[in-house]
Amino acid sequence: MSTPYAEVIGDPIAQSKSPLIHGFWLDALGLEGDYRRAHVKPEGLAAYVEERRTDSDWRGCNVTMPHKGAVMDLVDDPGNIRGTIGAMNTIVCQPDGALIGTNTDAAGFYAPLAELDLEGAPIAVVGAGGAARAVLFALARANVGPVTILNRSPLKAMGLLATFGLKGEVVALDAQLPPVSLLVNSSSLGMKEQPPLDLDLSPLPDGAIVYDLVYSPLQTGLLKAAEARGLDTVDGLDMLIGQAALAFELFFGAVPPEGRDEELRALLTAG
Repeated sequence: MSTPYAEVIGDPIAQSKSPLIHGFWLDALGLEGDYRRAHVKPEGLAAYVEERRTDSDWRGCNVTMPHKGAVMDLVDDPGNIRGTIGAMNTIVCQPDGALIGTNTDAAGFYAPLAELDLEGAPIAVVGAGGAARAVLFALARANVGPVTILNRSPLKAMGLLATFGLKGEVVALDAQLPPVSLLVNSSSLGMKEQPPLDLDLSPLPDGAIVYDLVYSPLQTGLLKAAEARGLDTVDGLDMLIGQAALAFELFFGAVPPEGRDEELRALLTAG
């Protein structure tokens, strides 16, 4: 008897905790299914998608770096993700074999901030890749104030401000931070085997929040520096679990179990 399965694809992919999350929920609900990692290099992305089209057990995949932009050319886009967020992190296989691309990152990112009033608040975002697009999409919907993007490529980052209708500026990665209410690291800096993200947090006001999307390691250098300053922090597991919950329902047709988040976080942080 065949087993339905989904995957997470990226390059690299060994660091992904998505299989633990989806596996935990499948076991908790007693569902038949599997969730795997698939190391897909950029030159193999198109072949991967075509191979999965003919696999009747494949329910879809999550998409991580560096494929969130390139995959848009390979799947259907009925929700106009290309014209809104501009990056896909989830592909869902339909019963008729069609592959639908969507994005669960934006909602997953915003979930820990939903109870805050960010209207008019100044924001700083590090990075201008696929994750940044989801972050800026969500922040634009929250009517935030000026956004400062710290990025190596100023032209790319300026394009994102224009795309999402945000006012602000672009500065170099080593520029001094403005006194923002929320600082978000949407880059891979600080991730295991990546260069560190070394920012001087002294310009941030005492009530600022520092949110790092990196989850490997969970306690990044940025979060350690923020906690040393007594600032509130949000780690990468919040977004990871939030976006995964939406994808899980799309893949397996079931809502993740309620009241098990602390147990899941303990599993993800063990070892």
